[in-house]
Amino acid sequence: MSVFRVRLLPSADAPTPGETLLDFAPGSAAATVQANATFFSNVAPPSPAADLLLLGIAAYCADRVTPRRETVDAWTRDISLRLPVHAPDTWPSEDAERTLVFLTGDRWDIRTRPRSGTRTNAPYSPVERESPQADAVCLFSGGLDSLCGAIDLLEGDSERRLLLLSHYEGGQTPNAQARLFQRLRAHYGHRVRRQPLFLRPAPHHLAQDQPLPPERETTSRSRSLLFLTSALALASSIGPAVPVYLPENGYIGVNVPLTPARSGSFSTRTTHPHFLSLLQQTARAVGINNPLVNPYRLMTKGEMLESSRNPELLRDLSRLSVSCSHPEVARYARRPQGNCGYCFPCLIRRASMARTGWDSADDYSWDALSDPALLDTDSDRSADLRAVVIGTRPGRPDRDVLRNGPLPAGERRAFLDVWRRGSTEVRSWLTTGATGALTEQLERTA
Repeated sequence: MSVFRVRLLPSADAPTPGETLLDFAPGSAAATVQANATFFSNVAPPSPAADLLLLGIAAYCADRVTPRRETVDAWTRDISLRLPVHAPDTWPSEDAERTLVFLTGDRWDIRTRPRSGTRTNAPYSPVERESPQADAVCLFSGGLDSLCGAIDLLEGDSERRLLLLSHYEGGQTPNAQARLFQRLRAHYGHRVRRQPLFLRPAPHHLAQDQPLPPERETTSRSRSLLFLTSALALASSIGPAVPVYLPENGYIGVNVPLTPARSGSFSTRTTHPHFLSLLQQTARAVGINNPLVNPYRLMTKGEMLESSRNPELLRDLSRLSVSCSHPEVARYARRPQGNCGYCFPCLIRRASMARTGWDSADDYSWDALSDPALLDTDSDRSADLRAVVIGTRPGRPDRDVLRNGPLPAGERRAFLDVWRRGSTEVRSWLTTGATGALTEQLERTA
């Protein structure tokens, strides 16, 4: 088991043998969690939200520094967090464990202890500091869904003030987020603001008591917990009823495994309705009642674009958005960086834009409809396209919609329908535009 002791520096809380330190002090070279101090100096959440965000930070960093390949099945890990909270005797550790188990597919053990050695609201600003003012918080990844969501929220209420929350670690993501925000700001003015969060496991520094292991796990299933607990911290800083919007199409939300090899947590559950239900339950048990809202939970991505409240603006800005799993990969092939065109999110993106007539292969580093190398079983770029061809075949049984987790009571049919429509949307794009080897693959799975 990998054991992590979370500390808020400065702290005299010494680790026991075998524990890895997650030292959190934004802006400090001694921290093993690297974070931009400006985010935490501009927000002062109530103590329950501060504790929940610390869970999200700790889980994300523990996830990133615990390689899956070293486990027996090369996937499932045992991770323990020793977490300082304000009310350890009543803190809902079991609820939090269930949430993390479902999200990441690992076995989690959460043990709490009283906060000590720091002021009670560390590492946040003093509670008398002015909190950011907004009527809603919206996750803003820099992708097409979050762009569509921000535009719809601002168009739907001419008085709404929207705070966009972005998380990044580096690469192209912050550039895409910043470009889109500037364009939204130019259009909507001061009704829209942005709060960027830079956070990751810190690299080695001589000031650290115990540097983290250098290797990084790439799957990062826990990122959505960090994203959402950060959003809840922001929202609760403003008021207990301020909603958090997470714009994500329902097809990706249920994320039915495309092949048997992708079953369970091998298919991400970042906005799966069961995960969101578990997180909301944990938040309420802590004492946070800000609602989590996905307005597109029963829409395909194409339906989102079609229903946009400002399709002209959305189309204009869509090319600046990055929905890709690995937008930097093209530079190794000396191709333009951005949306790669062959990962699962890129394929869903192209299908949705084809539905509205906005699709262009020129916006991607590789063209999945015409490049035969993307079906080559020896290529590391072919896995997602081949899986999509298989996973969108007609005639899959209804029960497959439950392969990635249970669905809310009374809504199984609605989620089944959005899965069917999403599969049809992707399949239609493929069959309409496919050439050569892709056409043959589609015919074999018809």
